[in-house]
Amino acid sequence: MSASDNLQPFVFEHGGVRGAIVSLGATWRAVLERRHYPEPLRGVLGELMAAAALLASNLKFDGSLIMQMQGGGPVTLLVVDCTTELTMRAMAHWDGEPAGPLTRLLGNGRFVITLDPATGTQKYQSLVTLDGDSVAEVLGHYMSRSEQLDSRFWLAADGAQASGLLLQKMPHGGPDPDLWNRSVMLASTVTPRELLAAPGTALVRRLFHEEDVRVFNPRPVAFRCSCSRERVIAMLRMLGPAEISHVIEGHGEVEVNCEFCNRRYAFDRVDAEQLFAAEVVTPPDTTQH
Repeated sequence: MSASDNLQPFVFEHGGVRGAIVSLGATWRAVLERRHYPEPLRGVLGELMAAAALLASNLKFDGSLIMQMQGGGPVTLLVVDCTTELTMRAMAHWDGEPAGPLTRLLGNGRFVITLDPATGTQKYQSLVTLDGDSVAEVLGHYMSRSEQLDSRFWLAADGAQASGLLLQKMPHGGPDPDLWNRSVMLASTVTPRELLAAPGTALVRRLFHEEDVRVFNPRPVAFRCSCSRERVIAMLRMLGPAEISHVIEGHGEVEVNCEFCNRRYAFDRVDAEQLFAAEVVTPPDTTQH
C-alpha cells in the first residue's frame, strides 16, 4: 500500500449529505500487474473498484461487498471483492479485444451486488439490469431503486490510478433543502484528471470550500486476495477422489490458479491421497472381551 491508497470520508455539517473520495494507486496497480486488461475494459474495472471501496466503507457489518457485472458482449464478467476493512481484489473475463462504452462491452447484462457478512449470517444479494452508459450511471440508478438512497458517483481510472467520489443524500435530510442539489452541482465540476491527481482532502476543499464540511481521518486501502491452499483443498474435496484421480492420470497433477491473484496451487498423487485420507473414518472397535 502506498500513501495514495486511502479513502477520505466527509460530511456536510447539519445538511444531511455525506461523501467520500477514494484513491487507489498500488492497490489498482496490483490488479493490473497480475493480468493484462485491454484499455476499455481496464477503465471499467478500475472504476468498479473505486465504487466498491466507496460503498463498502459505509457498511455496518464485518464482511465483504462483492460487485459483479455480467454480460453477453465481448466482456462476460467483471468482479470486485472489497471487505469492510477496505482490502480488495478484482478480475474480469473477456474475449478478443473489447472496445467501446460500457453498453457495447457487456451487451445485455445484469448487475449483482452481494453483501457477505463474516459472522455466517445469510448473504444478501440484489440483482438489476445494467441501466446506464457508465459504471457511475449504473450505480446511481441501482442505489436510487434498490436502496432508496439518492447517490451520485464520479469515477476515473487509467494505467496507474483509480479514483472515485461519492455523494449521498441521507434520509433524514437537513435544515438546508437546497444543499443536495448544490453539492451535486459543485461535485460535477470535477474532471477525471483532477479526480486521479488531487489528494482527497485537497479535492474536498477545492470543490466545497464555501460549504461547512467536516473531513474525517482517511482510511487505508490495500490489495489482498483471500485465496488459500486450505480453500482450494476444500474445493477439490467437493469434486471427489475419482475426479481428482482422473485428472492426475491425464496430467500428472491437479493445478489450480487463482483468477484474482494468479497464485498457482499444485497437487500431485501423494498430495491427492492426503486430501482424502482425512475423510476416511475408522469404524470403532466392537470386539468384545
